Amino acid sequence: MAHNITGKKVAFLARRGVEQAELTEPWKAVERAGGQPVLVSPEEGHVTAMKGDWEHGESFPVDVPLSAASADDFDALVLPGGTLNADRMRLEKEGVALVKSFVEAGKPVAAICHGPWILIEADAVRGRTMTSYPSLESDLRNAGAEWVDQEVVTDRGLTTSRRPRDLEAFCRAMIEEIAEGRHG
Repeated sequence: MAHNITGKKVAFLARRGVEQAELTEPWKAVERAGGQPVLVSPEEGHVTAMKGDWEHGESFPVDVPLSAASADDFDALVLPGGTLNADRMRLEKEGVALVKSFVEAGKPVAAICHGPWILIEADAVRGRTMTSYPSLESDLRNAGAEWVDQEVVTDRGLTTSRRPRDLEAFCRAMIEEIAEGRHG
């Protein structure tokens, strides 16, 4: 049974270098479920995606500048991966603060591939069971998470997944968590 998230606004936090499929597939899943995806970025104008780490993908218009974004304006947050995107995003103080505010409010957060790097910076992984791209295993364990090698993991409103080939399971779990709403 499909979950309906009509009326829910979902922030997608990304910058140049975001993995295209990890942005577009969850975006489409939010739209199909009736939600409103919104691209939030520290970059102005457009964000250019990547297909893997080397091939440039399409460009996507930024809807809300990071400096104007607030967790109060959204029902959930998606953190797409892409090595370049995730590595630079975790250095964005405003981005880390935004992620932290979603987590503290108990709002659903979904991160795929390298996306969990910013969750580490936001001190949001301690005591959580998570997955990610395998190269983040030590980073997540060192930050206090229990890392498991599964296509998708949900833990109290936090949905994580490993890589693009897990997108179907990731999107399904992400929409279910968004439909459930806040988690205690």
